[in-house]
Amino acid sequence: MPAASVLMGFLLLLIGPRYANPFVAPPSSSADLVGSWLGTLQAGAFQLRVVFHISRDPDGVLSATLDSPDQGATGIPVDTVVVKGDTLHMEVRAVLGAYEGTISRDGMTIDGEWRQSGQVLALVLKRTDEMPVARRPQEPKPPFPYDEETVVFDNVEAGVTLAGTLTKPRTGGPFPAVVLISGSGPQDRDEALLGHKPFLVLADYLTRQGLVVLRFDDRGVGASTGTFATATSEDFAGDVLAAVAYLKGRPDVDPAGIGLAGHSEGGLIAPMAAVRSADVAYLVLMAGPGLSGEEILYRQAALIARASGTSEEAIDQNRARQQRLFEVLKTEPDRASAAAQLRTILMESMAAMSDEEKRALGLTGSDVETVIERQVEQINAPWFRFFLTYDPAPTLRKVTCPVLAVNGDKDLQVPSQANLEAIDAALRDGGNTAVTTMALEGLNHLFQTAATGAPSEYATIEETFSPEALAVIGDWIVAQTSRP
Repeated sequence: MPAASVLMGFLLLLIGPRYANPFVAPPSSSADLVGSWLGTLQAGAFQLRVVFHISRDPDGVLSATLDSPDQGATGIPVDTVVVKGDTLHMEVRAVLGAYEGTISRDGMTIDGEWRQSGQVLALVLKRTDEMPVARRPQEPKPPFPYDEETVVFDNVEAGVTLAGTLTKPRTGGPFPAVVLISGSGPQDRDEALLGHKPFLVLADYLTRQGLVVLRFDDRGVGASTGTFATATSEDFAGDVLAAVAYLKGRPDVDPAGIGLAGHSEGGLIAPMAAVRSADVAYLVLMAGPGLSGEEILYRQAALIARASGTSEEAIDQNRARQQRLFEVLKTEPDRASAAAQLRTILMESMAAMSDEEKRALGLTGSDVETVIERQVEQINAPWFRFFLTYDPAPTLRKVTCPVLAVNGDKDLQVPSQANLEAIDAALRDGGNTAVTTMALEGLNHLFQTAATGAPSEYATIEETFSPEALAVIGDWIVAQTSRP
């Protein structure tokens, strides 16, 4: 689902290039701050580690970068590093965050606060020589009991070459197969995010169940060619069909047993591909949308905001702002004209904020214009415009192959009940009776076992993919593809 709607954790992960924009630090009597500083942000039961790397050039200029190891983010530029007496102040515009703390007399700790998106969290930094890594115990490690190949195939119509990884059992065959389809945003073949690799875990599990599994980098990502920024879900469906054609041409794949498993937006793309090709034998929709993009965005924003403790008044205000922005996108096809209107709406929203609200969000000085331009660029893009107005129901009514639609009941991005009901209704309206829908208890949008389902939990949960969800998906596919 759209990154703008989901990245609401402590670090927004709007990651820029690995550079720092240094500011000269006034002379300080405190110990030299050069080195790495580790701290832990905690909100309720959730913890997120951060590391600041501070350096000083020969002219005395301090600079820094920020890592969020639990989110798999490194080298985030720190724009301001200023020391006054025993006080350190740092600003990280990429995530709209700021840190200020008091340096201890021995120069070993900094006791301060991290401010971001209205949150103020205590953050004590301590010198460290060891860099923390995120624990991901499910991530499979070689040697594997199956074969793994790096493959390439072409979407000839689009002029795009896709690169991916194919895993297959070592003996027997031809085997049934499945193509994994990633969610929104530029994704690699592992659907890597926040230190997790869900498709690596899923592919490993399904291959051990006797399936050939193909996962690939989105166009314009990793080793795949093409341009991601101008593509829509329909374009990605073409890439998926190229993957199906590639599998159909392999002698180790059963051409009658090729299916698609899509996560999030991938669950939107999979039916698009299925209705365009008789070669698709089954579909697995993992947290796939059944409602229109606009309706999902409204529900998603409200649910995530409530989970973050936002007031109902603020939620209503945000809904009204969304409606104004979306109306522009739905009625103004010219992107330049739309951009001007979107910019005006967002400027009005910012102008209505108090200085305190702006400071709480880190919106100071030129940052306001920067934030607005990012928002305009994102929501005015072809992908967002398509997603906003796309209703999956008409396509689902045309799907004739067996379908498993599965979701976590704590999913706040694609709410399970409403979307599963819509998927089930559309499929059955079209005459498809080979439909199974399941809401899995306690799981979030990524199929992790979660406390609240809020996106801020994703990085802090060690589990990458619930074993229960893996079993449900694997057992269903095996049942569909087993020969009589």
